[in-house]
Amino acid sequence: MEKELITISGEVDAIQHKSKDSQFGVIILLCEGKLVTVVGELGSVEEGEDITCTGYYTDHRVYGEQFRCVTCERTLPTKHANMIKYLAGSFEEIKLRTAKNIVNRYGDDTFDMIENDFEKLTEFGGLSIKQAKKISEKFRETYALRSLINSFAKYALPTHTALSAWKALGSDAAEIVDRNPYVLTKESIGVDFEKADRIASKLGLDPASEQRIASGISYVLRRFSNDGHSAMPLERLETECCSFLGIEKLRFGQVLDAEAEDNNIYLYYKGRDAFVMSADLYTAEDYIARRLSIMSEISYDSEVDFSEVIDLAEQENGIEYEDTQRKAINLALSKGFLILTGGPGTGKTTTLNAILSLFEQQGMSVMLAAPTGKAAKRLSDLTAHEATTIHRLLGVKPPDGPKISFIHNENDQLDCDVLIIDEMSMVDSCLFEAVLRAISVTCKLVLVGDSDQLPSVGAGNVLHDIIESGVMPVVTLTEIFRQAQQSMIVTTAHKIIRGEQPDLTDRSGDFFFMERREYNEARTLAADLVEKRLPDTYGYDSFNDIQVLSPTRQGPVGTAELNRLLQERLNPKAAGKSEVVMPFCTFRKGDKVMQTSNDYDITWKKIDDEGKTEEGAGIFNGDIGVITAANKVLRTLTIDFDGRVAVYQADMLQNLELAYAVTVHKSQGSEFEAVVMVLPEGYDLLCYRNLLYTGVTRAKKLLVIIGSVRQFRRMIENDRKTLRYTCLKEMLTSSDQLGIEDIPDE
Repeated sequence: MEKELITISGEVDAIQHKSKDSQFGVIILLCEGKLVTVVGELGSVEEGEDITCTGYYTDHRVYGEQFRCVTCERTLPTKHANMIKYLAGSFEEIKLRTAKNIVNRYGDDTFDMIENDFEKLTEFGGLSIKQAKKISEKFRETYALRSLINSFAKYALPTHTALSAWKALGSDAAEIVDRNPYVLTKESIGVDFEKADRIASKLGLDPASEQRIASGISYVLRRFSNDGHSAMPLERLETECCSFLGIEKLRFGQVLDAEAEDNNIYLYYKGRDAFVMSADLYTAEDYIARRLSIMSEISYDSEVDFSEVIDLAEQENGIEYEDTQRKAINLALSKGFLILTGGPGTGKTTTLNAILSLFEQQGMSVMLAAPTGKAAKRLSDLTAHEATTIHRLLGVKPPDGPKISFIHNENDQLDCDVLIIDEMSMVDSCLFEAVLRAISVTCKLVLVGDSDQLPSVGAGNVLHDIIESGVMPVVTLTEIFRQAQQSMIVTTAHKIIRGEQPDLTDRSGDFFFMERREYNEARTLAADLVEKRLPDTYGYDSFNDIQVLSPTRQGPVGTAELNRLLQERLNPKAAGKSEVVMPFCTFRKGDKVMQTSNDYDITWKKIDDEGKTEEGAGIFNGDIGVITAANKVLRTLTIDFDGRVAVYQADMLQNLELAYAVTVHKSQGSEFEAVVMVLPEGYDLLCYRNLLYTGVTRAKKLLVIIGSVRQFRRMIENDRKTLRYTCLKEMLTSSDQLGIEDIPDE
């Protein structure tokens, strides 16, 4: 039940806490002669300000009554005493004595003077003209932001939305929003379209306006891309937009044409079928196609025979490579342009190590990367070479707008002769575009992955599309080596991908199927296995060694419900154990958590074995960490992501979820000592082979599947690949790509 909102007003008497980004704060408000503790998103309020807060009272178990602020309106102080307090508290250049002198001379005109005649500040306290200008600029910026927060409050938009709009739209944000409230639906601001519609209605805007329909088209396209599609069939976009916006097809077509003419969206034709793409995704896939076509032409000299070199490598390493492995090694050395795929146990690592070693013997500098931290660490362990995440390799720039940018690009390329990327199935279109921009056209490129796994979380189906296009040579390893044949996990995975039904009654190996058709029984068994049975039998650590997987987030055996139960079992509420309660879940010290979206602003520190401190920014979608501290009052969490320690403010917690159980999709790129996978009936949209295969191949030493035999068998029979609408394959195979003579100077 939602709490009834009330409004209180008063003077900021003291500031007890303020987050680094000034979004979350704890203040003492003097309200009708009473001191009230106010917590919430308050913006950069200062002592002495007059503010109006809308929210509700709560009773904190330790700190007593508090007012939880939802929206905050601010006004400049009018009393001279409060003006003095405000100046001394807001500007480090102005000391208390100087503030008194300024207010004593200019009185009610103080703020007008600072804004419009700042040179007069040099008459006080030895302030230089440079300091005076800085004070004036900060005041104007703060005043504009305050006006924006107040403007948004009348639409019941929280402070963090105002701050996001400020970052995205600049100091004219209020005027821009009043002219076109649909800009609030931009991804960087994140207001629901329906809420923007209500604001537009209050402003009297025409529901058939070009602004509304253009924003609606972008909004529907973005929702579609959030499901992994980089393109949307025009006919489907038309149907959804006309229904969603309540408009006629003629009006939709008029606005679509205008948006395409302005290059805000792009139309791409596959034969007679038209697809619509956002500007970012069109640019990404078009660039990938052009760049790979150029690199393909460069690599297709006559193939050199490196058999003797490979023979020597076999003698030195005591390994006999099978024919397909030799083919992959030879292609990598001769062309330097290769996709290497294969399932578990087929020798991908052995082949990759040979390629890596022989490149280095030729004096080439090689860089290795993977999409996630877990995948990069695994790649380092398997190759005994340093590997990093793609984001860290490219160097994330501080965000300037909604699209991520990198230090390394076509103007500052990576200094390497060879780039090897592992877990390529996880790389989406925009990230691969960034990779290609950061390497020269002559850089050798080896892409390693398992094409039978699920596609990337982000939009696109890059590995699949490149393989299907034939623009890069592909070597697929299929032979399961003797050691791997002893693992039922490996043999079961290969049977699944071939469409064969494994023996579920065999309990002699490392794979067990435990039939439970009732949701409650399946859920309880999963918790029992993680909490007690697997640790007692195999010595596994419940937190670090075992991972629960589910195909879905929702439902009685989805990750949300499984996490609730597992948290109760593994990290229950206890006296003295700090926690932060959110509407969607409770975060507790000791909890395992996952970041659910890329956040390039989160700063972290890492201390190495020698005591040296490394600092960086960026926690990415799928990163798993452990909460080491939780502050109930400030609503902050300290989280350790494999040595990178980050502090999460209250507004950042919406991008976290518990990670005792994660979806199969989110588990990609990771391997776990033991996996417990729950396969319920009733989720037909998720009942397909490569989802099952991806989950099975996450297990390193032990796999337990709980669920329905019928569902398991249906998943194997359903070879419907995850449907992705993209245009990359067609772009790669079209005849109008750049030729070698069109290579740009770099």
